[in-house]
This record gives sequence, C-alpha cells and structure tokens, in this order.
Amino acid sequence: MTPALKLNNNINFPLIGLGTSQAKPGEMEKAVKEAIDIGYRHFDSAMIYGNDQEVGTAIREKIADGYVKREDLFITNKEGDTLFPTDETGKLIPSDVDYVDTWKAMEECVKLGLAKSIGLSNFNSQQIQRVLDVATIKPVVNQVECHPYFNQSKMIAFCKERGIVVTAYAPFGRPGSTVNYIRHDVAPLLQDTKLQEIATKRDKTVAQVILRYLIQHGVVPIPKSSNKSRLQENFDVFNFELTPVEISSIDALNSDSRIFTYSLFADLKDYPFNTEF
Repeated sequence: MTPALKLNNNINFPLIGLGTSQAKPGEMEKAVKEAIDIGYRHFDSAMIYGNDQEVGTAIREKIADGYVKREDLFITNKEGDTLFPTDETGKLIPSDVDYVDTWKAMEECVKLGLAKSIGLSNFNSQQIQRVLDVATIKPVVNQVECHPYFNQSKMIAFCKERGIVVTAYAPFGRPGSTVNYIRHDVAPLLQDTKLQEIATKRDKTVAQVILRYLIQHGVVPIPKSSNKSRLQENFDVFNFELTPVEISSIDALNSDSRIFTYSLFADLKDYPFNTEF
C-alpha cells in the first residue's frame, strides 16, 4: 500500500507520484506499467506532454490484467484547447477568460462526476486566495516547482493554513531538461555537496534524500523517470527519516532559485511569478 495523505475532500493522495513530462515518444507506456508493478498509484499527466494516450493505455492494460483497480489510482491531468495560439507576428494571444470563471467550470466537472478532485498549478498566493474567495469546492492541491534550492516554504505554509497540499514538480531541479522556458544557470541539484554528504551517511542516493526531505515537509513530489531502477529508487523513500538537523541543513540550501520561469508568458496579465510567493 502506497503511503498517502488525506486531501481536504477526504480522498487519499499517494505521497509520491510519477511525473510524465518531457518523455521521449513511446517510453511512458512501459514506464507507467513498471511503476504500477513497483507500487506507484499516483500519476501526473497533461495534454501538453503529448503522451496522454500512452499513459492511459498502460493504466487500462494494468486494470484489465487485474493488477490494480481504477479506484486504487490517483491520476492528475491538465487539459486545454489550442495551447499556444499566436497572431500573424508570432506573438502569443492571451485568453480573455478569467481563471475564476475557469474554476467555476471545473467545479461543475466535480458536480457532474467527471472529476473527483480539482486543484491549481503555478498559482501564486494572491491567485489562490482569489479562487478561495469564490470557491464552493476548495482546491485540493497547488502544483508548483519545489526542491531544496527553491523550497517554497512560504507557499507551503500558506497552503497548509488553507487545507491545500503542495505537489512538487521538478523535485530534482532540471536534470536533462532542454526546454527554453527554464533557467540554465542554477547549479545541478543532484551534485550538491551537502546533499551528497547526507546521502552517503544514510547509504541513500541524493534523489532519495531530496524526496524524503519534501515528504517530511508535507509536500508530495512527482519525480519523472522512465528508467526502471530509478523508478524503484525514487519509490524507496519510506524506510528512513531525516533528522531535524538534516532537515535544517537542507532548508539552508534554499536560495529562491526558481528554474521554471515560463518567461514566454511574462507579459501576460496573470503571469504568477511577479509576487514574493
């Protein structure tokens, strides 16, 4: 049984998930099947990742095999229509839809039984509060970049006070990422000497130490991998606990080094990263 916490709607949310972004075509179907075999029950996907069909095929086959039941799984998706419409000059055309109205439409999805839980991603504290002020169904999560170099302590505290769980994408920083909307001047997190020191002392990998650190802060990480041994490694984080001293030393690594800036959206009115958190 994968350890889980209770969301504010009383649904179990497995404490670690498999991220599926930036995967090569054809690799996620196999990875999802292997992840289910290992014990993963939480999968994070999005239409923009371009592999929804692979993820869905893998899950359907494992259910058909009798290996898991649909109710055992927590599957997150982020949908949309034309994702990046541009004008004749190539400039992005912003949506004129207020995200509060989008939230109200998402609440209807819950009422119609099309979704059990609804949440936010990359929302800042002011945007979260604006949704909460009108919500009849509270967001269960806010999914944001979160790792030891950008530990989101203020966002985590803000969300915790409001019964919202923080989901951490990019828990290892940016290993192997080549996308153009991220910073490439932040030091590689997996090579950090303090994290390596703790990992060596604990006979764990740096990745395991990072995941354990996030989990002990009440954050649910969704590391991405399509390598079976790393899938297993990332899942094996429930048999040890970091000490308060170790947690504090990792907290001290924070430098508010946001890697995922999404700079192509910086001029849009709802760009979320112009506030402190």
